[in-house]
Amino acid sequence: MLRLGLILLIVPSLALMGAYMYEQHLIESCTAIGGFFDYALSECDPQTEQPFIPFMVRYPLLVNGGMLLSVLGLLLTIVGLYKPNKRDVA
Repeated sequence: MLRLGLILLIVPSLALMGAYMYEQHLIESCTAIGGFFDYALSECDPQTEQPFIPFMVRYPLLVNGGMLLSVLGLLLTIVGLYKPNKRDVA
């Protein structure tokens, strides 16, 4: 249970950070060439300024699901640390 808890605690957070940082890279690349990033289509628009749409609004399942899995992982980790292992009981 401890191993599963740690996996659920760490992997969703890393996936969420990876997705966010990848999109930030796309935004930086677009603005560096003088374009405007279209958040709804996730592409660079060279002419028209686009409104900002937060990451949470565009990917609610990714953000909420990732955080839910991380909280579940935290709870499983706490339970795994609290319960004594069979090897420890002698």
